[in-house]
Amino acid sequence: MRLFLREQLPLMIFYGVQMVLVGLWYWLAIEDRSLVTLLYGALLSLIMLLIYLSFRFYTQKKLYVRLETPLGEMDQSLNELGEAPMADALSDLLRNQFQLYKNELHGTQQKLDNHTAFINRWVHQMKTPVSVIQLTLQDLDLEDEISDGMQEEIDRLKKGLEMALYTSRLDKFEQDFKVEGIPLLDTVEKAVAGNRQWFIRKEVYPDIHVPSDLTVISDAKWLAFILGQVIVNAVNYSAGTGKKVAFIGFKHGANTVLEISDEGIGIAKEDLGRVFDPYFTGNQGRQYHESTGMGLFLVHEVCMKLGHKVEIESVPGEGTTVRFTFYKY
Repeated sequence: MRLFLREQLPLMIFYGVQMVLVGLWYWLAIEDRSLVTLLYGALLSLIMLLIYLSFRFYTQKKLYVRLETPLGEMDQSLNELGEAPMADALSDLLRNQFQLYKNELHGTQQKLDNHTAFINRWVHQMKTPVSVIQLTLQDLDLEDEISDGMQEEIDRLKKGLEMALYTSRLDKFEQDFKVEGIPLLDTVEKAVAGNRQWFIRKEVYPDIHVPSDLTVISDAKWLAFILGQVIVNAVNYSAGTGKKVAFIGFKHGANTVLEISDEGIGIAKEDLGRVFDPYFTGNQGRQYHESTGMGLFLVHEVCMKLGHKVEIESVPGEGTTVRFTFYKY
């Protein structure tokens, strides 16, 4: 109703000015003037205006209601807006616009699906030459320093391919997960074993304190991926020889908590609020040029989709703690 009144306000102002001018002309130009006749004419004219406005509001009521009500779904804009010419024209325009939007969205989705499929095929194809290079390296009689350096680059390649694969799968997450009860200790041990070379190479040691009876509701593959991302960060940013990464699991009420704590360089206070942003590397990340800024972003996104909570606490120069909370549903 308010939108209707706002739209008709110029007409009502024009009508008021017109009535004043006509009344003034009548009062000055006609000798046998009568106030009753003047008021009667004004009243008759006002009644005709109200009839016109009522007719306009009745025929375009659906249009005004639609314009004043926020859309809950895109196809709600296709509802009939009334039988008035303006409402019909607007309905046709919205239908055409919605169809164009659907066509463009379908084309964009098709391109995205093709890109995802390409990334998946490319990653799987790259795994073969990387494996061949690793096998060849094992057969070569190279100095330990050279061999370790090449193995580190191979491991970095594997991690990069894994991140690319999981990033491409994130948009299709609903089609690629299976929720089940998972022993937390087994998952942590497998994640540590999968990154054993990183621990050895950086001379950082895992310290696992997870009770064997702790079970979490999650997806084993995605959980292993996010733990792997946190482990790689913890190991890479742990400065010095003999440092350790602690894995501590415990119950907190009905929920299960896993804390992964390192003794590394930590995260600056001003960067803590942005560590989950995509491509954000922060002050520490810029010191390590291999940082992509995508690891923690993917961890956060996967946790949101799985219904887990992830938090980070850090003290520069002392270390960082990543805390996962697994809710009991």
